[in-house]
Amino acid sequence: MARIAGVDLPKNKRGEIGLTYIFGIGRSTAKQILDQAGISHDKKVHEWNDEELAAIRNFITDELKVERPVAL
Repeated sequence: MARIAGVDLPKNKRGEIGLTYIFGIGRSTAKQILDQAGISHDKKVHEWNDEELAAIRNFITDELKVERPVAL
């Protein structure tokens, strides 16, 4: 299961849709993220390999302001 920015992404959704589960990422931003990472918009979240997941995480943490988990 892919976990990005404290959110477990649904594994059977297309990447373009799965990324929108993160607060602050909509469809257009999800497309931009996948384009920057060089990943097909139709590839499902569970099909991402470790390098693709790392590229997505790096882009999100470096370029975007999204939700962060609250430490209790």
